Amino acid sequence: MLCTMAPPLNAPSGTDRSAGEGKARARKDSSRAASHRLTTPGGERLVALDVFRGLTMAAMVVVNNPGDWGHVYPPLLHAPWHGWTPTDLVFPFFLFMVGVSITLSRKTASWTGILRRTLLLIGIGLFLNAYPRFDLAHLRWPGVLQRIGLCYGAAAALLKLQGFERPERNRGAIARNMALAVVGLLLGYWAVMVMVPGSFGTTGDLSLEGNVAARIDRALLAGHIYRPAYDPEGLVSTLPAIGTTLLGVLGGFWLRAPRSVAGRSGGFLVAGAGLLVMGSLWDLWLPINKPLWTGSYVLLTAGLAAMFLGACLWLIDVRGWRIWTRPFVILGRNALVLYVLSGLLADTLSIIHIGGGEAAPSLGTLIYQRAFVPLASPYNSSLLFALANLAVLFVILWWLHRRRLWLRV
Repeated sequence: MLCTMAPPLNAPSGTDRSAGEGKARARKDSSRAASHRLTTPGGERLVALDVFRGLTMAAMVVVNNPGDWGHVYPPLLHAPWHGWTPTDLVFPFFLFMVGVSITLSRKTASWTGILRRTLLLIGIGLFLNAYPRFDLAHLRWPGVLQRIGLCYGAAAALLKLQGFERPERNRGAIARNMALAVVGLLLGYWAVMVMVPGSFGTTGDLSLEGNVAARIDRALLAGHIYRPAYDPEGLVSTLPAIGTTLLGVLGGFWLRAPRSVAGRSGGFLVAGAGLLVMGSLWDLWLPINKPLWTGSYVLLTAGLAAMFLGACLWLIDVRGWRIWTRPFVILGRNALVLYVLSGLLADTLSIIHIGGGEAAPSLGTLIYQRAFVPLASPYNSSLLFALANLAVLFVILWWLHRRRLWLRV
C-alpha cells in the first residue's frame, strides 16, 4: 500500500574479474554470486515484495467481485466465524507487507509524514465507505483502509520513538522491542477477550454478538458499523492487527540483514513455519477468527505470509525465475490505486440501473447475466466475472505503469 523503495538484491558481492575471462566463466560466477547478494538501504525496489503485494491484490479483487454471491467456490469466501479460508489470508498478508515496507524505506518518515499518511489512508477509506450516496448520518466509520492507516501509524510511530533512523541505534534492540510489543498486544487482547464480560454479561464469550470487542464497538460507534452486531474492522480488534504489522516490521529487519538472499529466504520459511505451528496450537484455546483478529489468527497468518514471501524471494532472486512476475509487479506497485478503483467500479456498476428505476437490474447484474452466465456453470461464470473485473483493472494499472505513474501517500 505504501510505495517505498527497498534495498537492492542484485549487486554481486564481488566485482573483480579479469578482462580476458570467457563468457561461460562470467555466467557461472554471476550465478554463484546470486545467492550471496547483500542489501543496502537506498536502491531499486524489492521485486519479490512487489510480486507478493500484487498477488495479494489480485486475490482481493477476485474474492470481492463475484458475479453472483450465491455461487462462489468456498475457498473464495470468508469463514463464517471461527476458522479460516484462503480468502481470510488477504488482509493480514497486506498488513504484514505494510510492516516490511516501513522497515525497508530509504528514509524514515517524519512525525508529520506519519500523521499525513495515516490520515490520508483513513480519509480515502471513509470516502469509499460514503460513495456513492454519501449518507453521512449512517456512514460506516471503520474499514479496510482505515485499519491499514491506524496499523501503519502505530508501527511507524513505534519505530520513530526508538530512533530507528539513527545509525548508532542498535537494530537488534529495536527488533526485540518490536517482538515484545507483539507479545504484549496479543496477550493483552486475549486477556480482555476472555476476562472482560461481553454483551450478555459472561466472560470468555467469543460469539458474534456476545464478544466484548463487538460490545465496545457498538457502544462507541453505534449506527456507524458494518453490521448491527459487529464490525470486522472494529476499533478493538485493530489492536492485534497492529501486531500483524509489527511482525512484518520484524520481517523487514530480517530482509535488511547482511545475509545471502538464499539465507534470508530460508529464514522466512523457517520462522514462518514456527509461527504457523504456534498459531495452530493457540487455536486449541483461542479460536482462529478473522473478524475478531485473534492472536492465533495473527500468528498463523503472519507465519503463512512469511513463508509466502520467502518462497517469492527464492523463486525470483535465488532461482531467477522472473518471467512470470511482471503482471504482479504492475498490480503491486499501484496497490492503493487498484484498491480504490476496484471499490469504485463495483459500487458504480451496482448503482446504475438500466430502465425501470431502482427496481430494474443494475448494470453489473445485466453484464453478468448477459455476458457471463451463458458461458459456463453458475460457479464458473461467477468466477469469470470476477476475473474480468481484474482484467479491466489490470489494463488501467498497466497504462499507469507504462507512464511511470504510481500513487504514493
